[in-house]
Amino acid sequence: MGITFDDIANIASWLFLVYGILICLGYLFSAIFSIFEIRDYKRSNNYRDEIALLQASELPPVSILAPAYNEGLNIVENVRSLLTINYPSFEIVIINDGSKDDTMQRLIDEYDLEKQDYLFHYFIKTKTIRGVYKSKNTAFKNLLVIDKENGGKADALNTGINVCSHDIICCIDVDCILEYDAMLKLIKPFLNDRKKVIASGGVIRVANSCVIEDGRILEVRLPEKFVARVQVIEYFRAFLMGRMAWSRVDGLLLISGAFGMFDKQIAIEAGGYNHNTVGEDMELLVRMRRMMREKNIPYKVGFVPDPLCWTEVPQSWEILKRQRNRWTRGTAETLLLHKKMIFNPKYGVLGLLSTPFWLFFEWMAPLIEFSGTVFFIFLLWFGLISWKFFFTFLFVVYAFAVLFSITALFFEEYSFQQYKKPKYIFKLIGTAFLEPIVYHPFVMWAAVRGNWDLIIGKKSWGEMTRTGLSNSSKK
Repeated sequence: MGITFDDIANIASWLFLVYGILICLGYLFSAIFSIFEIRDYKRSNNYRDEIALLQASELPPVSILAPAYNEGLNIVENVRSLLTINYPSFEIVIINDGSKDDTMQRLIDEYDLEKQDYLFHYFIKTKTIRGVYKSKNTAFKNLLVIDKENGGKADALNTGINVCSHDIICCIDVDCILEYDAMLKLIKPFLNDRKKVIASGGVIRVANSCVIEDGRILEVRLPEKFVARVQVIEYFRAFLMGRMAWSRVDGLLLISGAFGMFDKQIAIEAGGYNHNTVGEDMELLVRMRRMMREKNIPYKVGFVPDPLCWTEVPQSWEILKRQRNRWTRGTAETLLLHKKMIFNPKYGVLGLLSTPFWLFFEWMAPLIEFSGTVFFIFLLWFGLISWKFFFTFLFVVYAFAVLFSITALFFEEYSFQQYKKPKYIFKLIGTAFLEPIVYHPFVMWAAVRGNWDLIIGKKSWGEMTRTGLSNSSKK
């Protein structure tokens, strides 16, 4: 006898079940690795280490690169915040990426800028630079402003790499809020003399609804809107339980574009940021790691589990949809560009663990989940549902999702305790119960749309309107 329709349905059901079990096991192992990594970090780092670092004369100078496009509303305050960074030697390089508003003029007026004859090399091909500006006021002697034609974030960062002075670069979103000791903590991996460190990243936190004054977080508050609040839990999972685990096995493929530090020479050798992908931050790190592996040069990518940078997350469903659409396309583009690494033992952990995981459980997961939903509707139509099995499976999946989020919340309380008020913890627990029902289906659909946009060749970022952080105040 041939294979019947029921046989096909049973095989498909078992495949979806096995896939779900594998995802759960992956998350379970990431939690185990992460808790050990956080424990080891807490034991080996303390505040006195940072004081000693600040007093050290041998800390490498850093060039902080901050692209700006149509940031006229907040650019003066953002730059003022960057200029107060707690680090012995640094320069701030603001790259005005062809803004159409008054971003450039406000910088000129506020910081008394004048155009300079500035020598630099085009290590990486970029759009034309209109001018390089420095301040006539010695109080801003470490501020450099580049005015260039619009070319996108990747092109702006490549311009900053070409022009900046120092061997270590720190790429940051201009509207992010840094912790006062963020640079001191992020530089620590580069002080490792056993292996060459090519990049370093840290934990990003959600700044929505926080009390901010003069570019500093005065009081950490939980976002008032559900869309932003659920992303707090999502960031806990991603950074404290995801990237911590990958750091433990030296398998990191992504350092957040909001705040990351790189070896400039290695970044130049790798070709700089790729302006043909919307996931330029992930793609650069993967390309740097691939290059080092192919040259057989021992290296390391550092990760600091401290909350170093605070950023504004989308507060509307529409902006969130555009962001997740772009993240999906960026992940897919990176994996396609570096498909040679997938399941390739030549690349070690990256080839045998990191890239396959990102392929099946990051890029493909929304597509498989969507296919599972369609398959369920199909079975329902033909009356092939075992309702006892279905509700048991649904309960297990839902319980695991909630438990995993609450575990991430426990990791936060165990490590850094940013949300100190009990009411915040209870709100986050309540949000964890709602997330699988309300939030997750939405981001799954946004990722499915991202894959469709990838197929039809969409390349744009999409409009990412921010409400702004500078107006946060005490209530």
